[in-house]
Amino acid sequence: MQLLNQSLRYEAPSEIIKFALQFSEKPWLTTSFGPYSAALLYAATQQKKDLQVVWCDTGYNTNATYSHAQILIEKLQLNIDIFTPNYTTAYIESMIGEPTIDNPKHEFFSEKVKLEPFQEALKKYTPDVWFTNLRKHQTHYRKSIDILSFTEDGILKVCPFYHFTDAQIIAYMQTNNLPAEFDYYDPVKALENRECGIHFQG
Repeated sequence: MQLLNQSLRYEAPSEIIKFALQFSEKPWLTTSFGPYSAALLYAATQQKKDLQVVWCDTGYNTNATYSHAQILIEKLQLNIDIFTPNYTTAYIESMIGEPTIDNPKHEFFSEKVKLEPFQEALKKYTPDVWFTNLRKHQTHYRKSIDILSFTEDGILKVCPFYHFTDAQIIAYMQTNNLPAEFDYYDPVKALENRECGIHFQG
């Protein structure tokens, strides 16, 4: 795996995606429709138009994020499946209050709005290759992986933009006329240097 990562280090995201698709029968891509999500969605669907896209919508996204999602779904004609919590936002808040990270029930909140929907998606699609937009500089955990890594369940996780800086990914998006949306908030992750949880799954 280390040799493969070294050989892919300076390849374009499109080449990394094309390489990974050779070994996949059931690939998928997960997205949160965050600021730079369009880059991976565009790059991946250029290589496989009908690639399965999964969005675990917590119900706590900003109005701007929902608008951004709709724009990208239509612009890229995404083959998307949206997974949501089994409980409404109002019901969850009535049980735990405001879902801040210092709330003692935040772990329960994370499980209900993000992890359970993600597990449902995993069971439905049983992917063998997982495309994601993780990048090296984002968190301590993300520094520990690479372009290619395996989850505990043996899914090949592929991060085509792993070595891109913010400036590089913005330049890529501008070149390909892709929109960015910075009015974004993940209540599960809450802080930029925290994980939302799904990348410890699978």
